[in-house]
Amino acid sequence: MTDNPGPAARGGHVTVCEVGPRDGFQAEETFIPTDRKIAIVDGLFAAGVRHVQVTSFVSPRAVPQLRDAEEVLSGITRPPGAVVAALVANQKGAERAGTAGVDIVHGVLSASETHNLKNVNRPVAKSLEDMKGIAATLSGAGVAIEGGIATAFGCPFEGPVPAERVGRIARAYQELGAVRVSLGDTTGMATPLTVAAAIRAIREAAPGMPIGLHFHNTRGVGLACVMTGLSMGVTHYDASIGGLGGCPFAAGATGNICTEDLVYLLAESGYETGIDLDALIGVAERTQETIGRPLPGQVMKAGPRLRRHDPELTRHAAG
Repeated sequence: MTDNPGPAARGGHVTVCEVGPRDGFQAEETFIPTDRKIAIVDGLFAAGVRHVQVTSFVSPRAVPQLRDAEEVLSGITRPPGAVVAALVANQKGAERAGTAGVDIVHGVLSASETHNLKNVNRPVAKSLEDMKGIAATLSGAGVAIEGGIATAFGCPFEGPVPAERVGRIARAYQELGAVRVSLGDTTGMATPLTVAAAIRAIREAAPGMPIGLHFHNTRGVGLACVMTGLSMGVTHYDASIGGLGGCPFAAGATGNICTEDLVYLLAESGYETGIDLDALIGVAERTQETIGRPLPGQVMKAGPRLRRHDPELTRHAAG
């Protein structure tokens, strides 16, 4: 598996990994019934999404919303070609994931010491050391690992994160056998310039390491950062249905980039995703109904650009 250092080819395939059932749901205080979670994941599959981060194997005390991880995974209907992912933060989580039928595990540590302490309660060096045991456990269970790097573009506690530090962590993941490194925006601090710097640093420190990008839209530039990634050949992006999301252990965190908005942008920019946008909008509407408040996604409100409206049903100007 290699990462293309040139621009992503127009007309080529871009992988959209849906993270809403994990990253979006985890911040919700009211417990979402297990059957509703299963229905939303199945709806995503029916819309053509083939990569879904379904849940997280973390302590129920830390993230009570995802205490039903095994039940959700056993209840979903996987179509051919589906890649089912889950997040783990420690060895116990890896052991649970190894017996739950997931295809890939998203390991997590932060480029920022302070955020790593807040998020997983240990220094970065200890997280990297622990990741060796996690990788070995997953390898023995036949489960791939994706190396997640949170606060890759900046930390709400420490400020700027040097791109070279991100490159060093990516190299460590590469040595552990990770199939991809995923750069997490966490609190929406990424900009096109910081994204480009991080990608260059990884390609220098860990040549050939595939890269995924995980943006939040806290400051409204998430999709601009996607365009930067595409210009540099990155073809794997995380997004959350309806724009749900936000790290519960980082000040100022808001939602991820919205899946429907991303799929719309990619289609209008000449890329293939294999996802039916109208069906995806339907899932976003059902998710909004489940959450019980308006979600920030734009395309589910406005519809695709070429959607037609009956002029007789549209308000006329007076005078």
